[in-house]
Amino acid sequence: MTCLMMAFVFLMKLRNSLLCVFQLELMCSQLKRAKGRTDTQDMELAMDLMVLLSQKEEDRNANSCILERLAKKLDLHTLPDLGAEAMAIKMLIKERCGQNMESTQQIIGLLSKFKQNAGIEDCDGLNEIMLPKYLEKCPSLMIPNDFLCPISLEIMTDPVIIATGQTYERSSIQKWLDAGHRNCPKTRQPLAHLSLAPNYALRNLISQWCVKNKVELMKKDALVSSKPKDHKEEIETLVQDLSSLHLDVQRKAVKRIRMLSKENPDNRILIAKSGGVPSLVSLLSYPDSKIQENTVTALLNLSIDEANKHLITKAGAIPPIIGVLKGGTMEARENSAAALFSLSMLDENKVLIGDLNGIPPLIDLLQNGTLTGKKDATIALFNLCLNSMNKKRAINAGIVKPLLQVLDDKQSGMTDEALSIILLLSIHSDGRAEIGELSFIEKLVGYIRDGAPKTKECALSVLLELCTHNPSFLLVSLQFGVYEHLCEVAESGTQRAQRKANSLLQLMRKTGQIL
Repeated sequence: MTCLMMAFVFLMKLRNSLLCVFQLELMCSQLKRAKGRTDTQDMELAMDLMVLLSQKEEDRNANSCILERLAKKLDLHTLPDLGAEAMAIKMLIKERCGQNMESTQQIIGLLSKFKQNAGIEDCDGLNEIMLPKYLEKCPSLMIPNDFLCPISLEIMTDPVIIATGQTYERSSIQKWLDAGHRNCPKTRQPLAHLSLAPNYALRNLISQWCVKNKVELMKKDALVSSKPKDHKEEIETLVQDLSSLHLDVQRKAVKRIRMLSKENPDNRILIAKSGGVPSLVSLLSYPDSKIQENTVTALLNLSIDEANKHLITKAGAIPPIIGVLKGGTMEARENSAAALFSLSMLDENKVLIGDLNGIPPLIDLLQNGTLTGKKDATIALFNLCLNSMNKKRAINAGIVKPLLQVLDDKQSGMTDEALSIILLLSIHSDGRAEIGELSFIEKLVGYIRDGAPKTKECALSVLLELCTHNPSFLLVSLQFGVYEHLCEVAESGTQRAQRKANSLLQLMRKTGQIL
């Protein structure tokens, strides 16, 4: 089983770092091959995790599509998998002895989301499934497995049968369906329909067993979660209101659509099927600032759905989104950058955004935006720079200077992000020419000396890339005292840092810089 903790370490501090450790090497090696192909599977994994770990504004909430995709990639979608994962994380936390608490809390929060995705109601991080109160007085009582809901692991009071023939507690399976899932939590089979048929026979058996064993179940209101609210009619009306001649009607409609598109995947699909995407795109060019903000954010929410990415692109959204990025309010610019990142997950959109001159305004946001805006711009720029043509565009548009400014701003907490993009740029000859200043080499040596383990890895990767193509940088780094730090990292650094340090030492010996 792929361990979530291993994946988390493997992908660095993803909330504060854009490029996973493995991917740094992968990008370098792949881009040197004849066809310049890039395997994006691990990058998509990193990006999915990055979105999932983001704790930014309410409109950035990760949805079940991302959770489901990650669960499949990490083999974390069954109760045994998640139980084993929780134990592995507990052991690792014990080994850490209280260190790296921020990343530890992120890991626990991530595990909770995977538990929710699997339909487990007890999803408080590493907490084990607690013994129900009705069994506290008789913990040794053997409960027939068929009486337990596969989701909540509690005795069912209102068992229902779903399309696959499996039985669940009504409230538990309804929560699963309300979250947008359309498959069976236990078998993972797709559901032919969403009807819930009461399992009267099982209910009677459970009732008789409870009476015999003097077990008093907690009463549950089965009517609370009887049926998810259907917004179909409301959405159809709202989409019509987007084309209203009255500005106030349009404002209210787009604001409501923004909220509905955030709530669940079904709403995103309904909005798209109702023709909402072209109508929203037409509003992006309106001079009204609130309409722009709500529209671009609604499109950002809709773009979480993979099919909607194509619809939004086909509707011609990218040019006006870039327009909002250039001249909208700060919130609108931030959400425009996030929308471009989401849409650029399609490779053809990476090229399109670059062709439409979308990189310069992202660089401007990186240089002059709020901290949130800078992070949004960084994510988008990183994804766009996976395309070789966009690397050159970014370099020509002056990306290096704001990246170096980010490195100088110790309060931003974006050192790893900046180094990750710099590594991508250093693969390009023009990028190396822009980056390779004496002051920057000195910064890299400083990170190798004093940086956090992952920062050291990033700095070593960048320095190795620069020195491989220009041996003069080796001499410069030696003048700043890198040799001693390389020996220290080669002795006691992380496994990847040791490899990079040894590669640099080997390169120094090969070029005669050291014996």
